[in-house]
Amino acid sequence: MSGRDEEAGVMSTGERLVYMANQIARNFAAEGAERAAAMTEDHLRHYWDPAMRMRIVRLAGESPDALSPIAAAAVARIAAP
Repeated sequence: MSGRDEEAGVMSTGERLVYMANQIARNFAAEGAERAAAMTEDHLRHYWDPAMRMRIVRLAGESPDALSPIAAAAVARIAAP
């Protein structure tokens, strides 16, 4: 396998952020949608640096279907003034 082929399987930073936000949301899903969104928002606010939060907000606007409903709700809360 060439180096180029190996790189084809690597996620971009944006893809990785979307993946992580969805994974966090999925972990809280058993709490119910509203509570899971609040818990996901709390996690993103406390553990993601400001640049990561700004990027996920931008990515959510560019590709709204990329985030699960819970992750999308959490990111919308972060984006709200």
